[in-house]
Amino acid sequence: MGGSNDGAEQWSCCNDEQTLFIVLYIAFAALTLSLGYSLILKPMRLITVFLHEMSHAIACWITGGDVMQLQVYENEGGVTRYIGGTRCLIIPAGYIGASFFGMIFVILSGGRKTSTFAASLFTFSLLLALCYSPNKTMIYLCLSYAILTLSFIIVEWYYYTPILQFLILFYGVFTSMFAVADIYDDTVQRSVEGSDAYACSTEVCKCCAPRCIGIQWALIAIIFQLFGIWIALVEMSDECEDLGWFDCIHLSIDLDDFDLAERNWDFDGFWDP
Repeated sequence: MGGSNDGAEQWSCCNDEQTLFIVLYIAFAALTLSLGYSLILKPMRLITVFLHEMSHAIACWITGGDVMQLQVYENEGGVTRYIGGTRCLIIPAGYIGASFFGMIFVILSGGRKTSTFAASLFTFSLLLALCYSPNKTMIYLCLSYAILTLSFIIVEWYYYTPILQFLILFYGVFTSMFAVADIYDDTVQRSVEGSDAYACSTEVCKCCAPRCIGIQWALIAIIFQLFGIWIALVEMSDECEDLGWFDCIHLSIDLDDFDLAERNWDFDGFWDP
C-alpha cells in the first residue's frame, strides 16, 4: 500500500482484479500494435472514425448547432455536416473526443454495471447516428456493432460473466491507441489542407501551425489514456470495494486540500500487493 499523505488512506495495487486488468490491457495493446492496420481490425478502425465524427456532432449539439449528416466511409474517412454551433469547439472535438471516449471505456470496463452502462451508451450512440442521413457503410457499421454489443450485454447478464468488461476494455484500448496514431498520421506527420488541424490553425488558433496543434492533440490523447488507467486501477482497489467513485479518488488525491507545491508525490510501495 502507498505511503500516507497527511494521514489520508491510500489505495493499493495489485489485487486479482487489478492484475487481470493490467494483463488484458497489455494484451489488447499488443494486439492493436501488431494487427491494428490489418484487414481483420478494419471494423474497429471504422468505429474510431465513427467516434471521431460523433464527437463533432456532440460538440455541435452542446453549442446549439444542428447536425444534418453523419457519415463514415470505407476508406476510413468521415464527415459531419452541421449548421450553427461554435466552430472553435466543434473542430478539435473530433480527435480529442475519440480519445475521451477511449478513456471512458477504459474507466468503465472495471465493473459489471459500469461496463453495461458504457455498452448501453455506445449502442445508443450507434443507433442515434442512423437518424442523420447515414451512408451505406455507416448503416452496416452501426447495426453490426449495436448487435455485437447488445449480444455481449445479454451474455454477460444471462449466461456468462465476466465477458462484457473485456469487450469494453478492448474498445477503450484500441480506440485510444488508434486515435493517437490517427492524430500523428493526419496532423503531425503531414499537414493536409482541409484537415481538422488545418481548420483549427486557420480559424481558431492562428498562432499555431497545424503540426503544432496535432502535437497538442496527441499529448491530450495520451494524457486521457493514462488518466483512464489510473482511475480504473483506483476503482478496482480493495480499499474502494465499499466506497463511491469520488471517495475512491480521495484515496490518492485529497481534493479538499490540494496543493501542487506541498503535495507529497511519493509512490513507494505502489506495486506492493
